[in-house]
Amino acid sequence: MLTFPENFLWGAATAAHQIEGNNINNDWWVKEHTPGTQIVEPSGDAMDSYHRYREDMKLLADAGLNCYRFSIEWSRIEPERGFVSRAGIDHYRRMVDTALEFGLNPVVTLMHFTVPRWMFDSGFWRNPAAPDLFARFTELALPIVSEGVDYVCTINEPNIAAMLAGGEDAANLVAFGLPNPDLQVADTLFAAHQRSREVLSSVPGLKSGWTVATQAFHSTGEPGADEKLVEYGYPRDDWYLERSAGDDFVGVQAYTRTFIGPDGPIPVADDVETTLTGWEFFPPALELGVRSAWELSGNVPVMVTENGIATADDTRRIAYTDGALRGLHSAMDDGIEVLGYQHWSALDNYEWASGFRPTFGLIGVDRETFVRTPKPSLAWLGDVATRNGLV
Repeated sequence: MLTFPENFLWGAATAAHQIEGNNINNDWWVKEHTPGTQIVEPSGDAMDSYHRYREDMKLLADAGLNCYRFSIEWSRIEPERGFVSRAGIDHYRRMVDTALEFGLNPVVTLMHFTVPRWMFDSGFWRNPAAPDLFARFTELALPIVSEGVDYVCTINEPNIAAMLAGGEDAANLVAFGLPNPDLQVADTLFAAHQRSREVLSSVPGLKSGWTVATQAFHSTGEPGADEKLVEYGYPRDDWYLERSAGDDFVGVQAYTRTFIGPDGPIPVADDVETTLTGWEFFPPALELGVRSAWELSGNVPVMVTENGIATADDTRRIAYTDGALRGLHSAMDDGIEVLGYQHWSALDNYEWASGFRPTFGLIGVDRETFVRTPKPSLAWLGDVATRNGLV
């Protein structure tokens, strides 16, 4: 059996806007309802997890998992600049307490893409005051994470956020090519991350880092492809991993790979198995992302904060996860410190510009009744967690 370290975290991840429902006061809700939007459908009630989080956590715990990564919604805590919702803070503190009640280690993400409308209207991440505003939000979140929380993710996928800010096209989240990143936004996100970590350091023992969507860019080997790989990949991936140096951990979010030719990224080949997002079925992406994060950060401990596939065939989800975990174990055998594995996603949910069609979840959700149906993949991953190893 391939055994993992004692106290290894086995869990699943979600994001507030993708599961809560009716986050009407953030920027993404506005994008969903703007005439002419390329977003295929609005989030609406989503999975109604704002009210059903206890049921969701219990399903994960009953399956054998010991961790749950979730995000808090800035627009519920500070719906207008300077106005603080005590009820919003209390809600997310109850989520932490519920996770602890069920024996789940809560990994809390402060910002998973969405920001309040007022933040977006004031310049978003191009606002020079953005790092200060995010630091203030972190201060507001301290009562949520000050007890019983070991790990806080400050900003989810800042590299994707900077690319979306550069391209302004949410549809590019699922395209084979990614928009040019806005480098000013990248710098601002890094400054916001640092300011947030300063605030979080006031809590003894609390560990913080950000999460990076590692891309597993591959050169096609054609003349000029290697050079293009560096030019294309560095500002979309490596730059963020390098800036994780000195953090308590770095989150790795790995799904697939992209081939880079002399002219840039190329589409997935016709004869390759793909998922519902059109990405290549490629379990080694996780090992590659973890190795890259460890090397480029200067050996900062790694936490897998997302890994999974969108599929209607749960047997392929199990096969993908099994392959990804075997690669992860191989990296750990080589001395890489990995703290835990969070599967994306706990629930079938709202996948941003793609809507509800791509199903990543370990748990299915009826969108009319909100009835939860655990899939065999949840039981499989729970068994792995219970054994703390792969047979």
